[in-house]
Amino acid sequence: MILSVSERTDICAFYADWFYKRIEEGYVQVRNPFYKEQVSTILLDRDHIDAIIFCTKNPIPMMDRLHLLKDFAYQFQVTITPYLKDIEPHVPAKGTIIQAVKKLSNQIGKERVVIRYDPILLNPIYTIEHHIKMFEKLCTMLEGYTEKIIISFIDLKKNTLKNSYDLNLEEITDEKAWQIAKAFVTITRKHQMQILTCAEKYDFSDLGFLNEGCTSNESLYQLTHVLKKYPRNTKRPLCNCLQTVDISAYNTCLHFCKYCYANYDEAQVLHHYARHDPDSSLLIGHLHENDIIKIRKK
Repeated sequence: MILSVSERTDICAFYADWFYKRIEEGYVQVRNPFYKEQVSTILLDRDHIDAIIFCTKNPIPMMDRLHLLKDFAYQFQVTITPYLKDIEPHVPAKGTIIQAVKKLSNQIGKERVVIRYDPILLNPIYTIEHHIKMFEKLCTMLEGYTEKIIISFIDLKKNTLKNSYDLNLEEITDEKAWQIAKAFVTITRKHQMQILTCAEKYDFSDLGFLNEGCTSNESLYQLTHVLKKYPRNTKRPLCNCLQTVDISAYNTCLHFCKYCYANYDEAQVLHHYARHDPDSSLLIGHLHENDIIKIRKK
């Protein structure tokens, strides 16, 4: 089983104490987002967990206790974008995160630190030229600290359409996407990095992009040193990643990024966060008497 921590919220940034408590107690429970009375129990040991993928904009709260993960294979995918408070209101300063990534890379190895530059959006402030300039700066600062960068273009799902006016978006045409991709692959080659896309309709492999998902059998083998073929994710269109198990909940991330698909009600986020108990087996709230609890199989 590959554990996702997490695609629905930033556990590393806001719920690190809870996560380490779950590691200490050896299990976590996850409420089904569509059938609230269904709860899965996931055993957190090497017999059940092949690898943990941490997805975060801020790994700092996790970094002083990484020794507690010594029994697990894990990787950090850290998102760093060029956006300011107009789009990412509560993400720490990018310079702070870049320094943290360097420290993290020195701690666990650059092969276990992947950078995400996503989503790419265009508007009068964040132009193609601005993205290329900031991507070059990012790669220059992180040369030698990571081997891989993932990019994607903004996907205006139902949950983010309400912010499209505030974002003042410009259409990313095929021509613009290819222009960005060509510039980015040149930059990553210059700085000894590989580049790939996440769930995109574009195939940039002829330019030199890796033709694999954010998590692939090849990348898992590098983490675990165990040759195993994992099932692909079939639930997300255009996704080439492996199937993962997410342990968090929607509407729980306090970054409040304007492009986020997992947050669609800020009042709900604050309500959920008020119900968070670091000692609970669930990220939000506690178990109920009528919950149907099943142990998640390997």
